[in-house]
Amino acid sequence: MHKSGEIRVLALGLIRDGDRIFISEGYDPVKEQTFYRAMGGGVEFGETSLEALGREFQEEIQAELKNVRYLGCLENIFTFNGKSGHEIVQLYGCDFVDDEFYQKEKILFNEGKRQKTALWVDINRFKSGELKLVPEQFFDYL
Repeated sequence: MHKSGEIRVLALGLIRDGDRIFISEGYDPVKEQTFYRAMGGGVEFGETSLEALGREFQEEIQAELKNVRYLGCLENIFTFNGKSGHEIVQLYGCDFVDDEFYQKEKILFNEGKRQKTALWVDINRFKSGELKLVPEQFFDYL
């Protein structure tokens, strides 16, 4: 986890398959709210955001990416678990190398000590407001 008061740099991959996107599920216990975000993670010192994207997908779900293209940079200021957060997100569009990932409804993985879920979700569930996609600027890329 990052230190309070610091800006965190993330590399996230937006994977789309028709009307579905592959995202990670999160939960804020203070807000008692489930939310969803594109998969990826923090950029480590000395690595590029592109390298971080590949490393994170490999570490979390043992997946390789192809057709990786830079989409843009987002800034996200938010509150999670009662604490303020600030992220700079390098967003990439990409595809899975292994077509098997498109057949899986969900994948359980560990991020540190937390067990998390990645899954395919219909974009319309976010657009209707049924589910919460963060940051909201992701809608500009769907």
